[in-house]
Amino acid sequence: MPPNRKLTDLKNIGSKIAGRLNEAGISSEDDLRVAGGAEAHKRIKEKYPNETLPVCYYLYSFEGAITDKHWNAIGEKRKRELKQQIS
Repeated sequence: MPPNRKLTDLKNIGSKIAGRLNEAGISSEDDLRVAGGAEAHKRIKEKYPNETLPVCYYLYSFEGAITDKHWNAIGEKRKRELKQQIS
């Protein structure tokens, strides 16, 4: 994998999610890897406290972007671990 790709070059990350990540201080693949999926989700939740953030579109998408998998290919065990990290 090429290092430090643009967010929209990663699996599961479209322009809307990339924009929200940018607002949360995450502007590259390296930034996302350093923060991790749970932290990225928390930062966006802080920016949009009145909005419901579907975990599949955010938390799982971030994990998939980091691991180069479709969000739905993340195992159930890992999904549970991620959900615990944002509780």
